Amino acid sequence: MSDYVLFNKYDAVFDDVKHLLYEGNKYVVFDVEGCNGNTSFLDLLKYSKERFPGKVFGSEIELDEYLKSASEEATAELEFKDFKLNSDGLIPCIAQDYRTGEVLMMAYMNEESYKKTLETGLMTYWTRSRQRLWTKGEESGHFQKMISLTIDCDKDTILAKVDQTGPACHTGNPTCFFTPLTSETDAAGSDNKDIYKVLQDVYSVIADRKINPREGSYTNYLFDKGIDKILKKVGEESTEIVIAAKNPDPKEIKYEIADFLYHAMVLMVERGVTWEEIAEELANRE
Repeated sequence: MSDYVLFNKYDAVFDDVKHLLYEGNKYVVFDVEGCNGNTSFLDLLKYSKERFPGKVFGSEIELDEYLKSASEEATAELEFKDFKLNSDGLIPCIAQDYRTGEVLMMAYMNEESYKKTLETGLMTYWTRSRQRLWTKGEESGHFQKMISLTIDCDKDTILAKVDQTGPACHTGNPTCFFTPLTSETDAAGSDNKDIYKVLQDVYSVIADRKINPREGSYTNYLFDKGIDKILKKVGEESTEIVIAAKNPDPKEIKYEIADFLYHAMVLMVERGVTWEEIAEELANRE
């Protein structure tokens, strides 16, 4: 049986269920047999199952059946022989940063490299120029940890979501796709901005300021003053958001939220918290 917690707090509310899952329990099993038909408890079970499908169950038997079904679906995955290959027996694989969604590179796989990728968890390709297997990063150290593999509708291209170490391109660029052929503006004429990339870029600058201080830098001023000053600014900026929210003009609240996020990132760097950890925490919630 997988790790779960038996829930028998019969006067519970939905927050009690959420907290159990947020604390790291993979599954919550309601003690229906012991509730003696408690209507509120059964209603909470129904609502919790709707809000957390695949996480909340009415019995151990129900959880076992769910896990068995999930296991059967996993074993029914496509095999390499089911893919549509080119004349050389290869299939193109597009590597994408799992955090930002940025396309990093394209390479080819044969059956051997595909199986090695699954076995090792590191993206392994078939290099046509050298005619051999090639684990990305084996020479540069810029490995790609496999997060997931997905086949397209025609089964002739693989999308790999990866955790990239260092730059993906041999030129030192973060991605192999760095030469623009058209303008990167949307239909409205404004630059496209990926929210995660913007936040990560600002975070990286703040982290660099802490390691490499610059004279006159406001960020370094905050670090020099210490945690109490940083906390004070975070508190002040959160209050500014509340005040700005009373103003019907959206410009002010956008400015204040951006200001708050900046100071929150200074606090994150000071305490060693990363956006990856924040994203993981949020992903574990509903």
